[in-house]
Amino acid sequence: MIIESVVLHHIRMPLRSTFEISSSRSDDRDCILLEVIADGILGYGECVADRDPGYSSETVGTSWHILQEFLVPSLLGKNIAEPGDIHKEIRNIKGHLMSKAAVEMALWDIKGKKEGRSLRSMFGGVHSKVKVGVSVGIQSSPQILVKTVEDYINQGYKRVKLKIKPNKDVKETQAVREAFPDILLQVDANSAYTLETADALKPLDDLGLLLIEQPLSEDDIIDHAQLQSKFKTAICLDESILSTRHARQALDLGACRIINIKPGRVGGMSEAISIHDLCLKRNIPVWCGGMLETGVGRAANLALASLPGFTLPGDISATERYYFEDITRQWFTLNPDSTITVPEAAGLGIDIDQKNLEKYTLTKLALP
Repeated sequence: MIIESVVLHHIRMPLRSTFEISSSRSDDRDCILLEVIADGILGYGECVADRDPGYSSETVGTSWHILQEFLVPSLLGKNIAEPGDIHKEIRNIKGHLMSKAAVEMALWDIKGKKEGRSLRSMFGGVHSKVKVGVSVGIQSSPQILVKTVEDYINQGYKRVKLKIKPNKDVKETQAVREAFPDILLQVDANSAYTLETADALKPLDDLGLLLIEQPLSEDDIIDHAQLQSKFKTAICLDESILSTRHARQALDLGACRIINIKPGRVGGMSEAISIHDLCLKRNIPVWCGGMLETGVGRAANLALASLPGFTLPGDISATERYYFEDITRQWFTLNPDSTITVPEAAGLGIDIDQKNLEKYTLTKLALP
């Protein structure tokens, strides 16, 4: 595939409701949509970097700069045999994994359209529908949290993830567990604790949780190993895992028993599949995390989650969980069994709603 041109769209879409995690609070969501043309075929990629550096040091602003000044110029005119091969061409550009993942996603879309194959087919996915759950942001009181969870359960979600932070953790989770004793339940701290303060989470060990996600900082793999030894509940790592190497090191150290795989966080689908394969070989469960994606990124995540090692429900969720309308014509819906159907059309399997894309685009840049 010879990369001919790239168009960047800085998009801002309003969320249905405020979404709060331990480090940030959002009423809308920014991202960058890439339009890449290679061999005369148009492919789409989504850069999941947010407006603020709460989850990651990457932001829409830094990603726009890196794409415009470094990544795209390094790739224009290059003949890329396979989507993952872009990393050989840009190996001199350190970090910026979300930006790199967006370019790779667009090339997977192009490759699929060129070959008439879906991402699921190209990845070797085995599931036509994938199990999904819902992520619930921090609420003002346990009572409101319980009501919010009840609403999602009534919509058909069979797994719930609660965002937590210090003083918004044990009491809230206990309230949800008491109200819904049989629901699949997990919590996510987004690095809100230290090894010392995480002792406050010990009561969660008695609630039958699926997992406790990323309690400590992303560079605290050794501390996570110490913490895991104190808990019977599985610790799951998210922000700590940026590569297959990180996954191997975390597993070797006993820092976690589950890994959350986000393609944007690890630099693209190729690395995400590599992490999946490592975990499958070691019998480590994985699941696909979410970054409030549009239908573009949602379609890619569904294809990834169709692989056999994704045995836990992902944070993919239906489109209506986050948005009133989307930039894709596809509106992903929740099936009665708490699954979402994986797209089967060529490439990502999506079409862009040009009217909505224009409506939500703040800035547009064509390269070259």
